[in-house]
Amino acid sequence: MVVAGSSMEPTLSEGDRLLVRWGGAPRPGQVVVVEWMGRPGILLVKRLIRREGAGWWIEGDGESLGNDSRSFGAISPDEILGTVLFRYQRRKRSRT
Repeated sequence: MVVAGSSMEPTLSEGDRLLVRWGGAPRPGQVVVVEWMGRPGILLVKRLIRREGAGWWIEGDGESLGNDSRSFGAISPDEILGTVLFRYQRRKRSRT
């Protein structure tokens, strides 16, 4: 999976590639891949913060308020598709 956007900065940057374990039982603090039912077909990468009732609270690591639980509330556990195991950093090109 490839990161698009800046909602997870400074942890993840646009263009970073992620190794994802699909399925499994996520734990608070992990970075997860979510298919939020408010935007079916669009995958989000967020941090799992805490259980919230029957669902999960997720947030981006960045300061911006965007597509996370701060704007749409807790998500169903069924919306969590997998956990991020590893990040391959995008190479920054030199302009020299």
